[in-house]
Amino acid sequence: MITMKDIIREGHETLYKVAEEVPIPMPEEDKELLFKMMEYVKNSVNEEIAKKYGLRPAVGLAAPQVNVSKRMTAIHTWDEKNRSLHSYMMVNPKIVSHSEELTYLPMGEGCLSIDREVEGLVMRYRRVTIDTYLLKEDGTLERVRLRLKGYPAVVAQHEIDHLNGILFPQRIHPDNPYFIPEGAVPIEFNLD
Repeated sequence: MITMKDIIREGHETLYKVAEEVPIPMPEEDKELLFKMMEYVKNSVNEEIAKKYGLRPAVGLAAPQVNVSKRMTAIHTWDEKNRSLHSYMMVNPKIVSHSEELTYLPMGEGCLSIDREVEGLVMRYRRVTIDTYLLKEDGTLERVRLRLKGYPAVVAQHEIDHLNGILFPQRIHPDNPYFIPEGAVPIEFNLD
């Protein structure tokens, strides 16, 4: 089981490397790690388990964050309207297209690998199309094209950044952390 002690922090060299492609067919040890990564994300939002093991809540986890420089990420989150669950174990994801329209989280982004408060807004594409393999619960891989928008698109971009050696503070405008480009739309959560 992955816990916070397994997650490397800002400053660790692995977080700044471009991760390697995962061989296909996928090695068993990579599958096992990706299943454990998804388990962490799910456990982190279960109050009882999170408290017992001291887990910080997360909606995604990328392999470089557990010091494995491979292109794998687990995402488990609802959209901003709390209507659809987006749960993916992505292998070798690649953003193949995106909207011109930008979006951002008004409260800023956070990261398990960053232990400090980071002031500023991160601009992301409102919609992205991702070509990826998905690891399924039965251990098989399926090649898919995902079209994500809003909050799930932001989460996917944050995680794919990890695979490219980028941490979210690097995406914040250096001179004006709260700069909002013309036309950028905030993500508004409706949790009714």
